[in-house]
Amino acid sequence: MTVLFSIASLATFALGEVPKKTWTDAKRAASEFGKFDYIGEYLNAAKDRGIQVTVLKDGTFYVRAFAGGLPGEGWDGKNSEISVLNEKALVDALKGYEKVQRQSPTLGKKAPTGAVTMPDGFTKVKDGLLQAGGKSRDEFGSFKMHVEFLLPFKPHRNPSNQDKGNSGIYIFNNYEIQVLDSFGLDYKNREANKIKLESANEQWCGCLYKMKKADLNMSYPPLTWQTYDIEFTAPVMEGEAKVKNARLTLWHNGVKIHDDVELKTGTGAGALRKQVARGPIYFQNHGNPTVYRNVWIQPVSDKE
Repeated sequence: MTVLFSIASLATFALGEVPKKTWTDAKRAASEFGKFDYIGEYLNAAKDRGIQVTVLKDGTFYVRAFAGGLPGEGWDGKNSEISVLNEKALVDALKGYEKVQRQSPTLGKKAPTGAVTMPDGFTKVKDGLLQAGGKSRDEFGSFKMHVEFLLPFKPHRNPSNQDKGNSGIYIFNNYEIQVLDSFGLDYKNREANKIKLESANEQWCGCLYKMKKADLNMSYPPLTWQTYDIEFTAPVMEGEAKVKNARLTLWHNGVKIHDDVELKTGTGAGALRKQVARGPIYFQNHGNPTVYRNVWIQPVSDKE
């Protein structure tokens, strides 16, 4: 595996557990948690090497380096290296790199004519934000959907912990697209992550819950607005019998991470429920202050 910078041999040590606190505002997190400003993405001057940094619950840093650039923007998809570093080693590793703040190209995407929009089309909308636990007021068949979501900052939870901002887009109570702070994780190679993983790869952000990993981890850091753009084709039912499976394509922060996936069953617990041709869209509540905005759903005719 290509070594992008010489950090693997640097010594690491625990710095003591971080406060068991949850932040929902980046400015406040930066003022109250000294390590917050390190969290994020970095590029070298040539923009052919990328680094992602997040903090672990013991106070050390999880650092992933990429050949070619950042995921979805230059990375070759093969060569990356993960290290766990103390603060001094991290500062040394970031020399020659500049922090960047990426923004999804579909952020702020306008709803097309005829789409169901916030706030009237959904429950649990407060101060312009759709809260976890809300749902669409209408039922849908096939549709196109745009979602913007903000994950909280929970540094006392390690990446892959299912309490790290957990929510989900649950279609018809059958098919779930996971929403979670999975920033930096290597989805394809569990052993490369260098930390004890607390859930399966198929339970991380962008995955079809417990069914299929995302083709690429396009997660941005916590407290950064992210986007899902979904194209969903509903199953075809004749009476009680399903004659055609549902299909789903998903873009995460503008990059396709599921390409026309056939859904023979539901995902996770949804696999135990009867599949239906129409239903509401749920925004799961797992006790985390994950919020959504600019959510819209455009019904699609089965003939399109």
